[in-house]
Amino acid sequence: MAEQIIHPLGEPEPKALIPYAEPVRVETFGGRIHVEWDPQASVTAMGQLPFFIEFLHISGLLGDWVSRCPLRWVSPNAPRKRNVLGTLLLSVLSGHKRYAHINGLRGDGVNPGLLGMNKVVSEDSVRRSLQQMDEVEG
Repeated sequence: MAEQIIHPLGEPEPKALIPYAEPVRVETFGGRIHVEWDPQASVTAMGQLPFFIEFLHISGLLGDWVSRCPLRWVSPNAPRKRNVLGTLLLSVLSGHKRYAHINGLRGDGVNPGLLGMNKVVSEDSVRRSLQQMDEVEG
């Protein structure tokens, strides 16, 4: 049997990533933003989130999730459904495993606005909202 060469020239050498010189426009629920790369800045785990939020915005997935979610409140003081689900989404994307970790998001002044939220709700609001949701509907 003849020997097959899949990559006759071998594997390509990895090249250094060159950041964009110009800001990148991203459409979010909070409007259009411009993302700039700063190679000298500290790295953050949520640095790529604006691009994921643009995907959720353009695809309509977040809007569908919010509109189809069976959360219902009767209190006028209840949190907005988008705030509860957005807080839960940010928590999961941050790798949180406990409700108490949600409090770490409360100081984020950027990402909630990009998701169309007006605030990050407390872990108690998320917990109570999920507890009152009907299991069959949810």
